[in-house]
Amino acid sequence: MDTKDPRVAIVMITHNRREELLRTLERLTGLPEQPGIVVVDNGCTDATAEAVAQTFPQVNVVRAGANLGAAGRTLGARHTDAPYLAFCDDDTWWDPGALRRAADLFDRHPKLAALTGRVLIGREEREDPACTEMARSPLPREPQMPGHPLLGFLAGASMMRRSAFFSAGGFTAHLGIGGEEQWLAAELAAGGWWLCYVPEIVIHHYPSTKRDARLRRRHDLRNTLWFTWLRRPLPSALRRTLSLARSVPCDWVSVRGFVAALTGLPSVWRYRHVVPPDVELRLRLLEIDRNKERKGSHVL
Repeated sequence: MDTKDPRVAIVMITHNRREELLRTLERLTGLPEQPGIVVVDNGCTDATAEAVAQTFPQVNVVRAGANLGAAGRTLGARHTDAPYLAFCDDDTWWDPGALRRAADLFDRHPKLAALTGRVLIGREEREDPACTEMARSPLPREPQMPGHPLLGFLAGASMMRRSAFFSAGGFTAHLGIGGEEQWLAAELAAGGWWLCYVPEIVIHHYPSTKRDARLRRRHDLRNTLWFTWLRRPLPSALRRTLSLARSVPCDWVSVRGFVAALTGLPSVWRYRHVVPPDVELRLRLLEIDRNKERKGSHVL
């Protein structure tokens, strides 16, 4: 029997992907937990808000008035008082029962701030390669931690504790979409919160056909460089920048990503503050692990 779970609300952002959004809402409104759903219309021009209001009147549509990127999630989170926020993109949805199981873990573990589930892609339900990477995390696992320790998460496939989310500042507007998670993850880790990958929690992803992969990769590189320059100590920032320059594809998308990071640096420099030593140590562990894998010497 379906029983409403008031602990969880779904927060979703969308921009001009009306049909995909409606498909996703069909799945989410049928979940046994009957979660409250907040959809942030990130400046859509395809009558998204009107279509949702007509088809799913129980969904709370928030008009951002412009494309806020990831910051739309922060706006949406302000429109619910549920203690746990299940973030979705307009092409992802949670498996029936997954929201309740995730909320139970948050109830049992007060230090847990972010939980990322196992992502299955498309009709064939291929496991997202990011899940393999998260499952072999080299970070030390604290006693009682409910999953694999992380220093990041998948924004469209994670649940977050509302109080931790806002204490860390949420998502900010200057990052747009692409690589925005590492900033919030570092703030959460600096606050002593846990971030975990829990493969027993399942999320489905049907990748949008309207995604601009090149723009997303450019933003991802820009935001990674900004994080490196604004959050890392100088030696680590130099080392990581050189590593990125050597490892990213040698194409115009990468060039434009580096140029965007350099030209935009003055506008974001005010956000600079270096992560605490314990977080920097974990970032170094992740870098060492990536380098080992790149050289083919990583042992699972």
